[in-house]
Amino acid sequence: MALSFIPLGVGDAFSARHYTSCVAVEADGRWLLVDCPHPIRKVLREGSASLPAPLDLPRFDAFVLTHLHSDHSSGVEGLGFYARYIVNTRPVLAAHPAVAGRLWERLAPGMDENDHAVRQTLSDYFDLTLLDEGRPVRIGQFEISCRRTRHHVPTVALRIRAGGKTLGISSDTPFDPALIDWLAPADLILHETGDGIHTSYGRLSELPEPVRRKMRLIHFADDFQPANGLIEPLVQGRLYHL
Repeated sequence: MALSFIPLGVGDAFSARHYTSCVAVEADGRWLLVDCPHPIRKVLREGSASLPAPLDLPRFDAFVLTHLHSDHSSGVEGLGFYARYIVNTRPVLAAHPAVAGRLWERLAPGMDENDHAVRQTLSDYFDLTLLDEGRPVRIGQFEISCRRTRHHVPTVALRIRAGGKTLGISSDTPFDPALIDWLAPADLILHETGDGIHTSYGRLSELPEPVRRKMRLIHFADDFQPANGLIEPLVQGRLYHL
């Protein structure tokens, strides 16, 4: 069993060329989706066009949210409605308690009443699984570890292990050597890059070569070009194998 992934979106919050950060992870034919931007079914269909059959929401064992900024979570409402009213399922939604604790506050204005005006809750739409900073959480084929980043809303980085391989995902963060050390045991690291509150490419390019060699870039601006080519940007829609 191998671990593979497709970056369905590689852009930052303001991208006009790419979908925003979203990664489909696969092991032994089972799929996990990390982050869920709108329009999620279109993101899935276009991003997985190279597969024999395009991905759609029912293919996923679970959906993991790193944080609640809209470029990472704006598709959750559509996911919940589609699952409930079209395919009659209650998908597994995994998040850190600090993320999950405010999720319904965000979703409720559009989802807390059904067509019979009956008050709904998060559990009417999703089967919530809480990630734990103290231990890995297993969901199907996948073992998920998390760590808080220094973003200005609760945000977690992830290590996803399956098939004897580990994929690290930084999520949104400033440059943080301690976080990179936490991600470093992974076989491949997807690290964001950007200006301001994000991690500059210059700082990443100064990392030791063994770390750079197993790092790929995500969440970048449309005009981003790695000047020295030391770290490769991910290609939206490409299937990668670990």
